[in-house]
Amino acid sequence: MPKAYVFTRYGGPETEALVELDRPRPGPGEVLVAVRAAGVNPVDFKQRTGYRRPGESGERTFPAVLGNEVSGVVVETGEGVTGFAPGDEVFGTAVAGGYAEYALLAAGITAHRPDALSATDAATLPVAAATAYDGVHQLALPAGATLLLTGAGGGVGVAVAQIARALGIRVVGVASEGKKDLVESLGAVHVASGPGWADRVRAAAPDGIDAVYDLVGGDVLREAADLVTDRSRLITAGAPAEEAERLGGARVLRARDAVVLRAVADLAVAGDLDPHVTLTFPLERAGEALRAVEGGHARGKVVLEIGTAI
Repeated sequence: MPKAYVFTRYGGPETEALVELDRPRPGPGEVLVAVRAAGVNPVDFKQRTGYRRPGESGERTFPAVLGNEVSGVVVETGEGVTGFAPGDEVFGTAVAGGYAEYALLAAGITAHRPDALSATDAATLPVAAATAYDGVHQLALPAGATLLLTGAGGGVGVAVAQIARALGIRVVGVASEGKKDLVESLGAVHVASGPGWADRVRAAAPDGIDAVYDLVGGDVLREAADLVTDRSRLITAGAPAEEAERLGGARVLRARDAVVLRAVADLAVAGDLDPHVTLTFPLERAGEALRAVEGGHARGKVVLEIGTAI
């Protein structure tokens, strides 16, 4: 039977397990893929604790497969699906978990993988890169504007910095001292996180900050709000909508469609977006991969390389 990495109840890492599950069958509007790679994101461990993304409702059925973004090979398509056929190389958003040898994708949030884009890199795009793309375009900053980016060294932050740079936007990226080289390699100005970071931002951007893209939340988001004059230019993917709205800002508005997937894939193929995959693990070591992200110390993206043969 196919293997999958799951959580058996809401809680911490102790709820996780590698198990065997029946191969899923695609329902209407779904595509079944043999997974080649699965991206690892903060939302994965947050969902394990009971977090729900905006729009999600209802209780999960356990065991629940972890993971939200994958690349793979189409095995079967569900009723009403057009544009995909068995053998197609695709990437997209998992319907019910992606840390598995087989996964269901929502056809509307699935795109064909270009030959020039590796399966590993493609698996980083549906959540991390698409979130970055949606937020940068939501801000709609003109070339020459200055964007403050908190959490600049993680998977979404790496993509935000590059997408903004491609649009001629200056990025000031807040990240740990250990991620300084990474942040600067993205064309951003690095500001060390930790006590006093806001004063360091003021020194790095004496002409002011035009917008904030927050990936941390909490006290960092509140301090960042004081650095931008127009609070409508404050967005977050690191805090709940109500927290941002209290500060005059908003959550990142996700498009969640194949149009954005094709756009970020085009950026990657053109060389404007490097996912910076820095750690890869096999499915059997999915727990280690998730700990690397959950600990907050991962540089760039972490990916599970699964490579199931059809």
